[in-house]
Amino acid sequence: MAMRFKPRRPTAPAPAAAAKRYDEIFAAAKRGQLVRTQDYRARSLALHGAICGRCAREFEEPDLHLLTVHHKDGNHDNNPRDGSNWENLCVYCHDAEHSTGLLGDYLTGRDRKRDDE
Repeated sequence: MAMRFKPRRPTAPAPAAAAKRYDEIFAAAKRGQLVRTQDYRARSLALHGAICGRCAREFEEPDLHLLTVHHKDGNHDNNPRDGSNWENLCVYCHDAEHSTGLLGDYLTGRDRKRDDE
């Protein structure tokens, strides 16, 4: 029997001081993430060029936002200066890279075994 998730609604809004503090924390985290992303993305583009490492599609400035940096080991904090953990992938190839294991698990039934355990 499937259980439905029903989100709880807060009974009272957060106090203004707490809400402002949370907004500042989230904004700082977002800025930090953007700085880290731009740093390794710019280095990866400089090292590997504006070409998808899988389908070899070449990107020009207007479409450069469609080119992403894939971390080969899955660790976004592992950013060696030589770019050995990076691979430039277009958004389509990047999605395919991350969904391959999910599709394989679904087709072989391995995803159901995890739910039953």
